[in-house]
Amino acid sequence: MSGESTMAFRQLRAGDAAAVKGGMIAASGDRASRDETTVFAGPDIRACFFGDSFVAGVGDSSGLGWVGRVTATARSKGHRLTSYNLGVRSETSIQVASRIPLEAPPRWSDAEDARLVVSFGVNDTSDVGGRLRASVEDGLRAVRSAAQSISPERFLLVGPPAVADDQQNSLIETRDRSLQSETGVLGIRFVSTFRPTRDSRMWRHQVAVGDGFHPDADGYELLASIIEPVLLDWLAPLEHDPNVP
Repeated sequence: MSGESTMAFRQLRAGDAAAVKGGMIAASGDRASRDETTVFAGPDIRACFFGDSFVAGVGDSSGLGWVGRVTATARSKGHRLTSYNLGVRSETSIQVASRIPLEAPPRWSDAEDARLVVSFGVNDTSDVGGRLRASVEDGLRAVRSAAQSISPERFLLVGPPAVADDQQNSLIETRDRSLQSETGVLGIRFVSTFRPTRDSRMWRHQVAVGDGFHPDADGYELLASIIEPVLLDWLAPLEHDPNVP
């Protein structure tokens, strides 16, 4: 390579390096600007979301589900929230509750504020061989079982939404009322999603054109809008009890 070519090559490399460095500084500045838009405060919250396919977000083409949506909103409000989505398709109240003592403690480890969100009920009302998969009392026992894992003020129960079948909806509505009554006795926060989803034309349409149970993204947006106000209020800092996870 000639002397002139070598000099030109070095100038080009120097220019590239400067451009890269400038780009890195600009990118760093962009990240800093984004980070400054949300100021996180309060305790380190670790929330476990246990439930069925609605918790898992089945049918949502965006992949967010209602858990992803409420988590994003909570973080945008400054909550230091880590959410663990532990929804499993087809599980009944009994199955959901049985997993909590095993799966929650590792995720609550070192948390300054452990929280538990549970949602079930639709699968309990499914008919298999002429019998419901779980009784009303099974659902209430599941709530009481879950409540043994954490203090009442750190427990939020989300009721089941409506589905396409009106006969099954009558069963779901009964479950919704029984769960609401039980949480009142136990001092647990409760969010009812049944009537708002049953009365929503958009929800019913998305469920009907889907699998008869799950909506698409707009339906999960509706679920999130129902749950979000209660959840945000519930996330307010609590007095720390060293004897409670």
